[in-house]
Amino acid sequence: MVAPSEEPSFFNRVYQVVKQIPYGRVTSYGAVAKFLGAAKSARMVGYAMNASHNIPEVPAHRVVNRKGLLTGKHHFEGSNLMQQLLESEGISVLNNQIQNFDVLFWDPTKEL
Repeated sequence: MVAPSEEPSFFNRVYQVVKQIPYGRVTSYGAVAKFLGAAKSARMVGYAMNASHNIPEVPAHRVVNRKGLLTGKHHFEGSNLMQQLLESEGISVLNNQIQNFDVLFWDPTKEL
């Protein structure tokens, strides 16, 4: 059994999930929260993504809101960096909305 002080923080647990989102796929804050057993903590997942910008191996740009909107884009440097990163992976974005969101959606509950 792991001592409570040795258990990963919520943010680190979020990062472990987000690191597994495949290239060219996206998930939602809520899907990550639900996978972690904290279904009502989507906002906390957003806070974790905002805090992850100095951790290059965490692809925060692949986490969007439940409708596929780039609600976290203002936390990236420049006005369109989040969109540019997604488009570099072949994801089409129109008016801050991921196109074909239902096809590109990666559900950690089903995939992990």
